[in-house]
Amino acid sequence: MAIIIIIIVSRKWENILNNKKILVTGGSGFIGKSLVERLVTYGYSPIVFDNDSRGSMEKLKHLNKKVEFFEGDIRNKEDVLTATKNCSGLIHLAFVNGTRFFYEKPELVLEVGVKGAINTLDVALELGLKKYMLASSSEVYQQPSSIPTDEKERIIIPDITNPRFSYSGGKIISELLAINYLRNSKIDHAIFRPHNVFGPQMGFEHVIPEIVKKIHVATDGFKKNSCSIEIQGSGNETRAFCYVEDAVDQIMLVFEHGKNGEIYHIGMNKEVAILDLIKEISNLLCVDVNIVPGSLPSGGTSRRCPDIRKICGLGYDKKNNFDEGMKKTVKWYKAYYLNQN
Repeated sequence: MAIIIIIIVSRKWENILNNKKILVTGGSGFIGKSLVERLVTYGYSPIVFDNDSRGSMEKLKHLNKKVEFFEGDIRNKEDVLTATKNCSGLIHLAFVNGTRFFYEKPELVLEVGVKGAINTLDVALELGLKKYMLASSSEVYQQPSSIPTDEKERIIIPDITNPRFSYSGGKIISELLAINYLRNSKIDHAIFRPHNVFGPQMGFEHVIPEIVKKIHVATDGFKKNSCSIEIQGSGNETRAFCYVEDAVDQIMLVFEHGKNGEIYHIGMNKEVAILDLIKEISNLLCVDVNIVPGSLPSGGTSRRCPDIRKICGLGYDKKNNFDEGMKKTVKWYKAYYLNQN
């Protein structure tokens, strides 16, 4: 009986295990970098496709010969085709992230998003890849109609003229392309939607680094033990933050055990009010912070929290390393801002 079980499991994964080369677009970015490290740990041989517009290949140099690097433009199909040859799978993360870019460069956000999805899907079909995974976003829901939100929630663009929705619009288009390009193919495929993933080196256009920066400025380089900072909104808005290492645990579950054609949330199901987040950050910085509420930009979301029962159904055990992740993240950004003086 044991021998039969081994044979079944072996056959289930033979399409990936026979060829461990996996292309990761956007692999030098925030989530991409951690995912590439985990792929190596799992015995895969990642090829990182990036142009370092948001990340840095230097972050992965410690992996030496375990990772290949390909510098290219996701908008150029020939670049994608050249990088993907001899791979068995493709994980597509390349996108322009950061709220500031949604408003300032919506045309670039859409160009990279839509062309990147089409090129990677065309190449996957042309080469007959075994596996394709698309990184989408919780932004596709805009303002969810129910909390916690499951994967069947309607996705929406409430105002087509608002440039903020260039990002969510690009993700929605990417999902439509992936689902319909691969619907009748033999390529095993899945979509994952990350929810507020955070950690050191996550970038500077997100709420945690922005709060640390505001406190840094208001305390003259953390020299004062109290300050006031202005925020967007009332602070009662909520998010469900997910430490990047936990997120990568979930992404790997989707990669190795996700069902064909399915969509999975990546995240935690614990809501955190922005006021409480600021309190957590101020405590870690040993600063007493007075919060001054402000207006919420058009297109902002008041609540966000995923239902993660589907990813738990793949074997995720719901561990949440929020506290550990916050300590490491705040420590990293504090050191970064101090070094800028």
